[in-house]
Amino acid sequence: MSASQSAARRTVLKGAAALAGAVGAGATLAACSTESNSGSGTPAVPSQPVELGAATEVPVGGAKLYREKKLIVSCQAEGQYKAFSAQCTHAGCVLDKIEKGEGNCPCHGSRFDVNTGKVVQGPATDPLPAVPVKAENGKLIAG
Repeated sequence: MSASQSAARRTVLKGAAALAGAVGAGATLAACSTESNSGSGTPAVPSQPVELGAATEVPVGGAKLYREKKLIVSCQAEGQYKAFSAQCTHAGCVLDKIEKGEGNCPCHGSRFDVNTGKVVQGPATDPLPAVPVKAENGKLIAG
């Protein structure tokens, strides 16, 4: 192979390697993105008060998921409510259901105690952030 053919070959190989690296980096970034999983780029905790609806919708001894608001509210005793972000601390997916007192993340299987926000099953390692909540005139207000 001549020197000019060898130089041309190196140029083509460098270009192909650069392109493959760019494509791989893009795929890696897309795989780590939580934008599509969380529904939006909004923070996990509301920045201003959010009305959730009637306080009676959260049963004593139970919890309710407000998926569209990315909140979960539990009530362990009459009038005593606790709220947490319903956005998983692992990859930002919004919890999809409550089963046996645990909020479930549909993306990677993390589970959280609805009364404490603590991780029950990983891969998440951080608890759900607490959100202030109160009952006012029969309605729940979070944030």
